[in-house]
Amino acid sequence: MGVTMQLIVLVIAMVLAVGILSTIPRIPMKGLRIVALIGAVLVFVGGLVMSSVAYVGANEVGIVTKNALGSSLKDGRIIAVDGEMGVQAEVLAPGWHWGLWPVLYSVSNEDLVVVPADQVGIIETTDGVAMTQGMLFAPEWGAGEVSSMLDAQTFLTTGKGFKGKQTTVLKPGTYRLNTRLYKVKFSPQTVVIPGEVAVLTANFGDPPTKVVEGPAGSLESGADSPEANATPPSNSRRLRLAGEGEMGIRAETLPPGKYPLNTDAFTVTEIWTTQMIAHYTASGSSNPVPSKNDPSRATRDAASDERAITVITRDGFQFPVDVRIEYFIEPHSAPIVVAKLGDDEKDRFHNALNSAVRAIFRNNAEKVAALDYVQQRSHQEKQSLDMLADEMSRFGVSITAVRIGAVGDEETLGTLLKTQRDREIAKQQLETYKEQEKAAEQKKSLTRAEQEAEEERKLATASYAVQIAEQEKSKKLIEAATEAESIEIRAKAQAAAYAKIAESIGASNAALIEILKVVGERNIQITPRVMVNGSGGSGEGAALVGTMLDALVKEEGAGGGEGKK
Repeated sequence: MGVTMQLIVLVIAMVLAVGILSTIPRIPMKGLRIVALIGAVLVFVGGLVMSSVAYVGANEVGIVTKNALGSSLKDGRIIAVDGEMGVQAEVLAPGWHWGLWPVLYSVSNEDLVVVPADQVGIIETTDGVAMTQGMLFAPEWGAGEVSSMLDAQTFLTTGKGFKGKQTTVLKPGTYRLNTRLYKVKFSPQTVVIPGEVAVLTANFGDPPTKVVEGPAGSLESGADSPEANATPPSNSRRLRLAGEGEMGIRAETLPPGKYPLNTDAFTVTEIWTTQMIAHYTASGSSNPVPSKNDPSRATRDAASDERAITVITRDGFQFPVDVRIEYFIEPHSAPIVVAKLGDDEKDRFHNALNSAVRAIFRNNAEKVAALDYVQQRSHQEKQSLDMLADEMSRFGVSITAVRIGAVGDEETLGTLLKTQRDREIAKQQLETYKEQEKAAEQKKSLTRAEQEAEEERKLATASYAVQIAEQEKSKKLIEAATEAESIEIRAKAQAAAYAKIAESIGASNAALIEILKVVGERNIQITPRVMVNGSGGSGEGAALVGTMLDALVKEEGAGGGEGKK
């Protein structure tokens, strides 16, 4: 029941009571007058009691203000914790509440504080212990102490809560708060996407005591070390980072995830930890850097695109060099990057990288001739990588590769490269001529070897032919000797046989027998001669002999010249 309703109830009760009392003089019977008096008192008391009732809804909180019968608040306090006049620290829960007398108390029903999903409630208190000089935010309450912090009575008494901006935030949910003490505004939760870490810079706490040593940084507790309390020289690689409850850049980073951070108390810097590429090309930017609000930024593959680096070599040639630098930032090195360069997408970061890259490439080019620079690209890459890695490590940046693309162009190195090409072509032609000469010599040697081999083959063939002829000769001589011996043997045998025949039948008859053998063997025609000469003993023999002689003469004439030769 609100203040207005309480007053209305009280006024109605008073009007009714007065009305009843005004009728008493006109009541004739004493007993009825007493009853009317009692009724007027009951109406007034009942109205008074009803006007002290306050109702708080299920989704509300009752804020009580004491208006009288109490001491005044002191020391600038605005919330009462000990019955003083003013807004009371204790709030009313849902339901009916008695004894909140009109005029003495007033009750205001307020909606519960609801923190939406994916947001946090950032609190600022209107009362509490005054912060000391230099404090911007109250210290953070522990996880188990948040409920005590949100209880106004505890916060202002035993909790000794500080007045002002609180580090502790409200996570998504519904809270029954004394809205006169706690002022809440909403802010999105901090989301760290894959491929990044979040570096926190705390705007509250004690001075930092952790010290980073070396390029990449190893954390050491320096609270007990005199070096930690000394201010490092400007050229030192020592760096102080904050720990839990300390002011400054926190040494511990937040991995990918969602965090209910007080973005007033913490400055959140997101740093890429994936492989990044910086291009230095003459074509300019072809792959712009996405912003932190770009939903596709987790797939970023380029950190920057700059103009090509122009170098001057020892022999005075000036030409552009396309360079690609591959780098990444280790999660534990991210605070170093933030401390020295800020965000990895800000000008300070790119200026440091660009300055180092350009200086190293220009210094290295001054030590070599232009042609050597072109021909020793891999050496230049390795040399530049070593130098750049050392230079950028002090900023917490790890250089993993240096790639050199196009070196020079037709305008800057065209004449030199053409001269080199002509020289190489001449060398290649000379080598070709030498190889051709070697080939000709080889061919000549091969031809000579082939001729010698052919002559040797012919010689071997002739030698074999001579040997074969000698063998044939020997064979024919042996065959002739054998034939002669055979003829001789046959002749001797025939002679012996003829002699025996002649002894038996006479020499003439033996000769006639031999003649007849020849006639039979050679098919000699003897009839004409026999017919011419007639018949009779010796005449027939003479005719036969003549016929045989004629046949023999003809055979010799047909066989001819060979026999005469």
